[in-house]
Amino acid sequence: MMSHVPDNSRRRFIKLTAIGLVATPFANALLNNVATAADLISETDPLAAAMKYKADATQAAERKDATATCANCALYTGKAGDAMGPCSIFQGKLVSAKGWCNAWAKKPA
Repeated sequence: MMSHVPDNSRRRFIKLTAIGLVATPFANALLNNVATAADLISETDPLAAAMKYKADATQAAERKDATATCANCALYTGKAGDAMGPCSIFQGKLVSAKGWCNAWAKKPA
């Protein structure tokens, strides 16, 4: 006697298509959250004010080293030459590369 093997390829295709259609909005939402750019931190932000952050380092009265800016700080993780970048102190926010705060630490050579 010959056994009949059901052809599941059509059912499988329909299931995968339905799952793909349902998952598409969620995947889009997840990818949009990853790709969004962070906001530039404001000097009036509570953490920025506590750290005495200034977007223009020349305006920081507490700055002792005239060459100290966010761009040459060990906590700044932005790319060299960018106008702004992320900082370990202000997680989720960008700082000006020309800025300064009292957490500034010289970047190792």
